[in-house]
Amino acid sequence: MSGVVIAGGGQAGFQVAASLRQGGYAGEITLVSAEARHPYQRPPLSKTYIKTGAAFDSLLLKPETFYEKNAITFRGGERVTAIDRAAGWVSLGSGEQLTYDHLVLATGASNRVLPIPGRDLAGVHQLRTAEDAEKLRADLADASDVAIVGGGFIGLEVAAALRALNKRVMVVEAADRLMGRTVSQEVSAFFLAEHRAMGTEIRLNTAISAILGEERVRAVALSDGSELPADLVLIAAGVVPNDALAREAGLSTDNGVVVDPFMATDDPHIFAIGDCAAFHSVHADRMVRLESVQNAVDQAKLVAARILGSDDPATLSPYRAVPWFWSDQGPYKLQIVGLTAGADHVEMADLGEAGKLVAYCFKGDRLLGIETVNRPGEHMLGRRILAEDLRIARDEVAHADFDLKAHVAALQARG
Repeated sequence: MSGVVIAGGGQAGFQVAASLRQGGYAGEITLVSAEARHPYQRPPLSKTYIKTGAAFDSLLLKPETFYEKNAITFRGGERVTAIDRAAGWVSLGSGEQLTYDHLVLATGASNRVLPIPGRDLAGVHQLRTAEDAEKLRADLADASDVAIVGGGFIGLEVAAALRALNKRVMVVEAADRLMGRTVSQEVSAFFLAEHRAMGTEIRLNTAISAILGEERVRAVALSDGSELPADLVLIAAGVVPNDALAREAGLSTDNGVVVDPFMATDDPHIFAIGDCAAFHSVHADRMVRLESVQNAVDQAKLVAARILGSDDPATLSPYRAVPWFWSDQGPYKLQIVGLTAGADHVEMADLGEAGKLVAYCFKGDRLLGIETVNRPGEHMLGRRILAEDLRIARDEVAHADFDLKAHVAALQARG
């Protein structure tokens, strides 16, 4: 028995291993991680970790002893470099070969590389790993002016964290609004105003054309012809899936490793999960690739259940977990349930409270999802609505006296 080989030591890869052992899997489990460190949480890297002296151990998903106790072989600092599907083995960068009964691709994603002159200067950073965060944290001590390339979750989370450290921060976003891929225009506008109120300079419809300096960055040149001082630059321009390994093995890829509703690739012995997996979402009615802890964990649990069930999909339900996301930006906690990018109408609740928002996002009369700011109750209700397919109509939400909690209770009482 060759057991399970997991390529990738992030949240998804860890969860497969843990769920297999929890479910009673008796075979060998080998977790191959490009990072030498044991699996850890990534969300804190762009928030508390860079602005505090927190120790790395505070990020660990489980202590190192967990792997020994659960007979999970952790191969840190190694990569799966090739897959021989016919022979049922993978090659590692060291040249070693591992055989498998099941292979799980949890290879994640990598930061998008922008062709910006000067990106190799000292003081230019990216943020994906704990090592990246520690280098950024160390460099911040002597930095005063920070330029952040990208107005998505990571860029804005770092901007808020650095403003709390009294750094001068400028965010440069090529699109016409912040977080354009993930939130409605209304919520985007709220965060634009709030970040500016925090003291962050934000340039929309603008790109960095060059990073200037001799050995270390001293300024950035912008596409509008201006030049601004910067002694530290963070490039946070999104990610691309690590799907080359699958593609080279002859598996289908399309902005990620293409999988069926049970997370299997073209090869029934090979699965793909997490940031690297492209799947058809029943919530969006299209192919998607999601970058979230929730998605990584839920897909990993499904794959573990499928392996434990002797690979028989008839014993399982297809993947339809409700997607949800969050982003902490200074005093504001943004939470999103559903995939709201395709919305053609947004109904804003009249809360009468500063700094709190609830946005109901519709496509036609179908509720795609709910975006909230500092309103965790509505977020949790939104998860229930989408999970149970409860009907919320646009004209109901538009009423000034609409009460989401009471509405959900009434729908559930009707059965």
